[in-house]
Amino acid sequence: MSMLSDLINLDFYDTTEKIIAEYIWVGGSGVDMRSKARTLSGPVNEPSKLPKWSYDGSSTGQASGKDSEVILYPQAIFKDPFRKGNNILVMCDAYTPDGEPIPTNKRHAAAKIFSHPNVAAEEPWFGIEQEYTLLQKDIHWPIGWPLGGFPGPQGPYYCGAGAEKTFGRDIVDSHYKACLYAGINISGINAEVMPGQWEFQVGPSVGISASDELWIARYILERVTEIAGVVLSLDPKPIPGDWNGAGAHTNYSTKSMRSDGGYEVIKRSIEKLGKRHNEHIAAYGEGNERRLSGRHETADISTFLWGVGNRGASVRVGRDTEKEGKGYFEDRRPASNMDPYVVTSMIAETTLLWKP
Repeated sequence: MSMLSDLINLDFYDTTEKIIAEYIWVGGSGVDMRSKARTLSGPVNEPSKLPKWSYDGSSTGQASGKDSEVILYPQAIFKDPFRKGNNILVMCDAYTPDGEPIPTNKRHAAAKIFSHPNVAAEEPWFGIEQEYTLLQKDIHWPIGWPLGGFPGPQGPYYCGAGAEKTFGRDIVDSHYKACLYAGINISGINAEVMPGQWEFQVGPSVGISASDELWIARYILERVTEIAGVVLSLDPKPIPGDWNGAGAHTNYSTKSMRSDGGYEVIKRSIEKLGKRHNEHIAAYGEGNERRLSGRHETADISTFLWGVGNRGASVRVGRDTEKEGKGYFEDRRPASNMDPYVVTSMIAETTLLWKP
């Protein structure tokens, strides 16, 4: 008699050309991810060749019960690391039946910014450092922490190794490999300062593709933690007190910044970011005021400052960039629960389109 695991791993490719496409979208909270699967007649490699699909928006907080139909537009395709074969993950955005983007569809506005000739000509690169915390399922307390108690002070956990310092590496490594399989430009992982907290990096990727990749990487992480029986938290300050929060530091460069003389372009761009600090903070994630305290490698939320090699700044410039006179900078303000479509497009708009 077949075991459930046998059926989960069942290879059906020698009996049919059909594939399974998992359609994925951002839910009503702006952070949660939803998905459902459909059968297609054969392999598909281009989003434009995929059919649109609908779902019940009243069940995701994205439509009323009287007019609940929301339409999914396929935007990016990735290989499915769970079903494997020719099966795919499809990143979608959501529209009304009349073709208007729904309020939680932040991709639509971002795509307009990234398709602007002045932005496209600069080939903006993004590298996003996604921090997150793994929680024990039943008590929502970080994995590796004693029940009802706390581990030793921060210090030995960052990039640490060993059973008393590092918790959840099997989950993290499974996610890493699944992202590589999917075709995501994931560039690394590391254990973070707070035990039970980790980071993965996506990029450098050009324009809106960085956000598509980060959302799919988040979805894959949700699925991996689902299998492992732990809870994924993107809360920017999951544990109050003397513990690091979780951010999504966003590294950014343009063609002009990467060229000779780029350091001057970087400084002018950072000056622009400072002039719109409050607008950016308002769009950089919920609960960020609990994280941006001026402690634990952050600048105070009400203050904008930048520096070379300064991890307590709002924006950090690397020593190599200063030395070479060109390169990139890191916006350290975004929270771990930020919407990458909003953050990346806003950085591009402020630095490339906005005229003070």
